[in-house]
This record gives sequence, structure tokens and C-alpha cells, in this order.
Amino acid sequence: MLEDYVVIDLEMTGLNAKTDAVLEVGAVRVRDGRQTETYGAILKCGRELSERVVELTGITPEMAADGREPEEAMQEFFTFLGDDVLVGQNVIFDYSFLKQWSVNHGQAFERNAVDTLKLARRFLPAEQKKDLESLCTYFGIGRERAHRALDDAMATGIVLERLKQEYGTVQPEAFLPYALCYRTKKQTPATGRQMDGLKKYAAHYGIPETEIPEQMTRSEASRLLDRWIAVHGRMPRD
Repeated sequence: MLEDYVVIDLEMTGLNAKTDAVLEVGAVRVRDGRQTETYGAILKCGRELSERVVELTGITPEMAADGREPEEAMQEFFTFLGDDVLVGQNVIFDYSFLKQWSVNHGQAFERNAVDTLKLARRFLPAEQKKDLESLCTYFGIGRERAHRALDDAMATGIVLERLKQEYGTVQPEAFLPYALCYRTKKQTPATGRQMDGLKKYAAHYGIPETEIPEQMTRSEASRLLDRWIAVHGRMPRD
């Protein structure tokens, strides 16, 4: 039975690992089924937060602006994870962002995992909702801050232990880690020429520069310019 692992949870600016950014990371190290250490950090994501993200997470633009530098915080996060088995609620979603980040930075990141969502779908009644909030209610688990990375990671770890207690001896094979698989390509940063072009276009049409994320990939910069052109048209030639 799985006793040693790290539970992870991430909050992001959106749902697409190729185009959205990590906003907050949280992890809990578990040894012999007990939570022993934690890691949590809000990251400067370099882009405007949608009202939906702010409402869901409670992370304001001011909090993000005061967050950790992404490079430093993510390296610390990967160090905290070590070589442990990962545990998460719909863990492949969080893993996709970690994998994209590692590929973008030329790092290898392959991991085995256990997914509490899959386990809940396997063992709990069909009519029981399987999202983390519903699982916390089902198992009587309290959370101070829902949709915050560290709080959700801690709750997910308790959910796994409750599932193990109730179903681990019945179907121990269900709790075996499996290899995560997410294929992606490196997203190269936007060029200086692209960024200068976006700023020039924004100035010409009175678009606030705050709509230009500080960190963009080449494809993101191209898509942003295409969206602007669809609304404002192409800039006149000098």
C-alpha cells in the first residue's frame, strides 16, 4: 500500500498548459501516511488575471504582483517533489502544466502518480459528486481556503488516506501508482521584435500595455496580434 508520496495542487490563469501560466503551487510530503512537510507559493504570472480566476481562488492581481519569481519558485517546487510518487485530484491536469514548464526549460520530468478523482469514481456511489469540494464534504474534511493550492493539496492527501482506509484492503491494486503521460513541445519565448511590434500596435490604437503579458511565447504573441487585427485592422505602413 502506498505510504510515501507527495500531494500536489496548482492554480493557473486558465485551462491550457500551452498558453496559460501557473499562478500558485502547493505540495504536501507524506511519510508513512502522515503529512510531514509542505510547500506553497504564489507566482508572478506576468499577465492579467480574469475575474473568474480572482473569484475562484481569492488571489488578487496585487497578490500575484507581490508573488515569487516563477523561475525561483518552480525550481524550489521541483526540488520539493524530489522523486516521489505524485498524488492529486485529477492529477494529469496539474501534471500537464509541470510537464510543459519542464519541457520549456529543458528539464526531464516523468512521474508515476495516484489520482484521487479516479479512485473516487471507482469506489463511491454514482450519485456522489467527485469534485474535491464534494469529496471533502463526503469525508468531513475541513478546508480554510478552497481553491488555494496548499489547502487543496492537504485536503487531497486526507481524501486519499480515507479512501485507503475504506477500500485499500478490498482492492489494493487500485492504489498502485501508474505512469503519467502528457506529450508536449517546447514553447519558445516571444522575440524582442514581436514584443516591440505589440507595444507599437497598442500605442497606435490606444490599447493599454497592461494587456500585453510580460511573459509570452511566440505563438501567444502571434495570436494576440491576430485578435487585435481582427478588431482594429492592420496598422498603416510608415
